[in-house]
Amino acid sequence: MAGLDGGRLNIAASALGAAQAALDATLAYMGERKAFGQTLDQFQALQFRLADAEIELQAARVFLRQAAWKLDQGAADATRHCAMAKKFVTDAAFRVANDCLQLHGGYGYLADYGIEKIVRDLRVHQILEGTNEIMRLIVARDMLKARG
Repeated sequence: MAGLDGGRLNIAASALGAAQAALDATLAYMGERKAFGQTLDQFQALQFRLADAEIELQAARVFLRQAAWKLDQGAADATRHCAMAKKFVTDAAFRVANDCLQLHGGYGYLADYGIEKIVRDLRVHQILEGTNEIMRLIVARDMLKARG
């Protein structure tokens, strides 16, 4: 089981990097694309969506670093934290990339922009190294074990 912890963190880190790439591409796109006489990045509602994506990625980044630190330290709860980080980060990364696709509008589906591939690839991160449902089971069982 402990051997899987590093793999789970690796999957989470890969997902985080892909979501960051999607967000970076979306920021560039929104600075160029115009609607109603202004670039998309000037619309407050869209700015809120960008802010939410950044907040989610920063939270995921901190969670991942904490789990990696616990694994490096050999902490007793490292497996639980690796499972939590894998679930949280891969779910957050998928949500962010999916939102980025939405912010691209119809262009998000075109291979030219690369967002559709990121979304498609990130979906599998929620399955690799143990599905996110299994991550929840690992966390719950560890919580119950610690209680009992």
